[in-house]
Amino acid sequence: MFTCFSDIFSSLASEGTKKRMITAWGVDSHTIAAASQAVSLGIVDVTLVGDRALIEKVCAEEGIDMDKFGIVHIPEENKAVAEAVRMVREGQGDLLMKGLCSTDKFIRAILNKETGLLPPKGTLTHVGVIENPNYHKLLFLGDMAVIPAPDFKQKQIIMGHLVATAHAAGIALPKVAIIAASEQMLTSMPACMEAAQLAKMVDRGQIRGCIADGPLALDVAIDRESCEIKGLSSPVGGDADCLLFPNIESANVFYKTNSKLVKGVKQSGMMVGAKVPCVLSSRADSIDTKLNSIAIAAMSAK
Repeated sequence: MFTCFSDIFSSLASEGTKKRMITAWGVDSHTIAAASQAVSLGIVDVTLVGDRALIEKVCAEEGIDMDKFGIVHIPEENKAVAEAVRMVREGQGDLLMKGLCSTDKFIRAILNKETGLLPPKGTLTHVGVIENPNYHKLLFLGDMAVIPAPDFKQKQIIMGHLVATAHAAGIALPKVAIIAASEQMLTSMPACMEAAQLAKMVDRGQIRGCIADGPLALDVAIDRESCEIKGLSSPVGGDADCLLFPNIESANVFYKTNSKLVKGVKQSGMMVGAKVPCVLSSRADSIDTKLNSIAIAAMSAK
């Protein structure tokens, strides 16, 4: 079981078979620097799709050897994104990464019914992974970036992807905390009711591969002392691997609170549900966050 990102880097490097990453409009310093580090660590081989002149400029400024990368010269952003998606669709890449392009352009290309990467009746969602120095293992969370207000079926899908990502990280039976504002069964809160239904589906084998409990407030999901104080007996409480949030606002705020207020936190994010994992980090994210995201996607790629 991987408990930190360094474990994942070591495991990927030791496999000996590097995944192939295609980067859509990979022309900015953070994306190219993260891709360069990933190549140096032996995690991936990288093809940058974008304006060669911009790539050359960044590599010269950052002291990066351009020969590390394959480069597909397309000087226009939308066409570069479309080409990166096409390359992955045709089997030339095992994962896709967003570069400097906007998230809406990136997702639109993935969702294109004729040329995109979403399987029929597929659902695109987002998995974040956090290594918090105040928690004893990695935390997997969703959905903080794609589905604004998931319905019950979408929550099942998000949960499935959280569990699958945790399995890829070596967690045989991940503990899923289904988050609400309270661990009490409050009929006035739909999130509580749906959390209880999801937990019962796991108990009865309708959702497999995990242990789950809900509703759980965030404090009891990740803090054993809170469980003791509140008298809560839970197979997940205080030891959650996965946090399934009720909506995008709660997941997004949790992720960004960690990034801005927790010293030493490490984070990553990827879109799942497409034919391959898709690294989706903010254009403003650090090089380390982008590198961690590459590692998580490479770990999850088939």
